Amino acid sequence: MSGSEDSVAGGGGGAEAALKADGAAMRLVWRRGAVRLVLVSAIAWAMLVLVALAFHLWSCSSSVAFLSALCKKDSKVLSVLDSMGLSSKPLHRCPIPVVDDPDAVAIPKRTPNTIVKKLSYINVDKQDKDPSPLFGGRQNWKQREESFKLNSTMKVHCGFMKNSGVDMDSVDVKYIQKCKFVVASGIFDGYDIPHQPSNISRRSQKLFCFLMVVDEVSLDFIEKNTTVKIDKAGGKWVGIWRLITVHRLPFDEPRRNGKIPKILTHRLFPQAWYSIWIDGKMELIVDPLLILERYLWRGKYTFAVAVHKHHRSIYEEGDAIKRRKRYARPLVDLQMKMYYYEGMEPWSPKKRMPSDVPEGAVLIREHTTMTDLFSCLWFNEVNLFTPRDQISFGYVVHRLGDALKFLMFPNCEYNSLFILHRHTREHSSKVEWAKTIDEIVKKGLKETRGGLGLWTPYPADLSSVELPAVKRTSPAG
Repeated sequence: MSGSEDSVAGGGGGAEAALKADGAAMRLVWRRGAVRLVLVSAIAWAMLVLVALAFHLWSCSSSVAFLSALCKKDSKVLSVLDSMGLSSKPLHRCPIPVVDDPDAVAIPKRTPNTIVKKLSYINVDKQDKDPSPLFGGRQNWKQREESFKLNSTMKVHCGFMKNSGVDMDSVDVKYIQKCKFVVASGIFDGYDIPHQPSNISRRSQKLFCFLMVVDEVSLDFIEKNTTVKIDKAGGKWVGIWRLITVHRLPFDEPRRNGKIPKILTHRLFPQAWYSIWIDGKMELIVDPLLILERYLWRGKYTFAVAVHKHHRSIYEEGDAIKRRKRYARPLVDLQMKMYYYEGMEPWSPKKRMPSDVPEGAVLIREHTTMTDLFSCLWFNEVNLFTPRDQISFGYVVHRLGDALKFLMFPNCEYNSLFILHRHTREHSSKVEWAKTIDEIVKKGLKETRGGLGLWTPYPADLSSVELPAVKRTSPAG
């Protein structure tokens, strides 16, 4: 009996062990299946995200207007990818989603002035007894601060102080009275000759004034190196460009003189409704009417400028300026310390704009009071501090906040607007190489007509201000 009982017990134990083994095997299969399901789901999700991002990146460079518009609505995606180092190398050129026919473009009504309804300019400083007043005036720190406080009626410094220079010939003053649509450029100190734009429609040739602002040195250089025609009224022409000669330049630094027609286009050509500024070394290759439709009218903007190819933060830009010796290093640092003290944080994806640094060689504007105010405030910063306008641009945008609604478009589109030519010679100024304040003073490198805010006691102690650390994001930058 005992033997048979033992065999039965042994058989029951084997069955139980087999059941346990089967259960363990099933649990292992389920675990493996669950892991595989999670992995497959994760891979599928990652693939979906990658496809969506690839579509986003492709749509941003698409010539199809609808796809380009999708990109604009979510432009921060590219900024986040860029900050993570995940975005692809930016295209140098990409198609611009312009309409096909300039004759089909409908010119809209002017944008109404809402926040600032009336803007006027200070043209005499009571404290300035100099018979040759400063072009930018003697704006003090209090006036500077007040100029950023928006009101329906405003009066600000905006260059062109009485008897301060930048005088035009009477024949040119008469000609520009008719100019409502302007393509403007400038050549100073004989660095370039005018480059003729291409792909300009007959409609744009009739609608736009192509105005090339030159000083006397540049006019002489142009007359010696290209053909200048004189019309019956005495106006000078190089191809499509009407030469506008200005006399009595106000600054001893040529770079500052070039900022006058660039930033204060509305002051030099007060009848203009719209303007497109291009630097003198550029050859425009896109019809200007198509440019206005693409960058202003389509999105209901009044100002458009491209993002910088390499820099997002003004502190990155300042670091590059010092590295490339584009202006005295201690003075660049001083300007940036003021801005940092006044609340200008480094750019981050949390900011509303894709960059704090523009490519300033192309400016597209409708001349509303708000756009003109922005230009005045921007010029005032250039006049008070260094002439490096890409630093001060982001600061003025920061101070105006949401009041200024403008478009920053992709850099690859910017490079598709023009052909870049070399300067006939490179600009160099001794102050650009200065390493210390003492060197500037002892060698007599201090400017006498501009940048005076850098030498006027600031109303706060900046000695403890430390500039944000800068990480160089591109070897080219």
